Amino acid sequence: MIQDLTVDPQRLQSRIEELAASAGAGPQGVNRLAFSQADIRGRLLVASWMRQAGLRVRTDPAGNLIGSRSGSLTGLPPVLIGSHIDSVPQAGKYDGTAGVIAALECSQLLQDSQIRNRHPLEVVVFADEEGSMVGSRALSEELSEGILQLTTQSGKVVGQGLRDVGGEPQRLSQALRRPGQLRAYLEMHIEQGGILESEGADIGVVQGIVGIAWWEVTVQGFANHAGTTPMNRRRDALLAASRMVMAVNETVRSVPGRQVGTVGRIRAEPGAANVIPGRAVFSLELRDLSMQVIDSLFEEIRRRSLQIQQQTATRITFTPLDTTALPALTDPEIRRIIAASARRLGLKALEMPSGAGHDAQNIARIAPIGMIFVPSRAGISHSPREYTATEDLANGTAVLLQTLLEIDKSGLKR
Repeated sequence: MIQDLTVDPQRLQSRIEELAASAGAGPQGVNRLAFSQADIRGRLLVASWMRQAGLRVRTDPAGNLIGSRSGSLTGLPPVLIGSHIDSVPQAGKYDGTAGVIAALECSQLLQDSQIRNRHPLEVVVFADEEGSMVGSRALSEELSEGILQLTTQSGKVVGQGLRDVGGEPQRLSQALRRPGQLRAYLEMHIEQGGILESEGADIGVVQGIVGIAWWEVTVQGFANHAGTTPMNRRRDALLAASRMVMAVNETVRSVPGRQVGTVGRIRAEPGAANVIPGRAVFSLELRDLSMQVIDSLFEEIRRRSLQIQQQTATRITFTPLDTTALPALTDPEIRRIIAASARRLGLKALEMPSGAGHDAQNIARIAPIGMIFVPSRAGISHSPREYTATEDLANGTAVLLQTLLEIDKSGLKR
């Protein structure tokens, strides 16, 4: 561990605050929607910090803001560090932003200490993480033209948004990186949960990012008069849907592990107080580090649906949605380096999965990845009440820096 590289907690916090202020943060939180004017202002501010850290700044065709620092040896692939700064509506100050500020701090410390890294270093601000993840996806896969027509939360389609931030949607494929073209990707992120806080841990060593599978579930019953139809002759679609919601919860909780299942949206039709619902539609989401677990849970839920169909005289169908995200495991050696760095710094580390999606899961297709979590107070995120203490930001940044230096020195032995 290089002892004379000391993270500046005040600089970290002041940049967090300045970036939030650039989006007009107030009681309603941060609104830095992808490709909005607030996003553009934030990118300009981050670009200025990149230049202060001695980085060469560019925007790639996919709208990713990248600051580069050359390595002392030729022919080595770069190490990529960073996160995103776009937000959901009425967000907090830390989601994504903390990882970008931490990456900038690492680069600034290397610059100030005149330390030459062996591998090139790239600090990245990914485009549109909270929407289509177009920035990180463009690095790891060929994207279809259809993605350019998707409407983002700012109201712009992706293609126009990319142009507005300096990207070139007509050259999107030129952002692609092939396996082997990156040595590693590292990201510090707030936990967005309460596990670290409850366990009294300082650092989360992320084991992997969960896979996510979605279905639209339709229950077909029979709409009829609520006053004249006896209870034993009803084919109530909402009743069947309610039992399905319970079945999802019971199934997911019936096996050990950290898998989760959620029904977050439900609609009954025709939606009148005096009509028995003839149709109900609800969402089903399953998450786990293993697609095998997800598949097993779904099969059990589908088996339970057959029983509920018989009990309620309804028909239940599952339509998979074309938005499945595969699990992405972090690199075992990078996990070891993160944990060892935390120990040397006197910090308590805890291995854990990420229940939220991140750009890292796309980069995992082309490079070894590592993620470092820092505590979120009360587990709150995507909210104006989101908060991570300055000390925790500094701890995570110190671990990120030491991990970066170790990977730069060792090149990840295989």
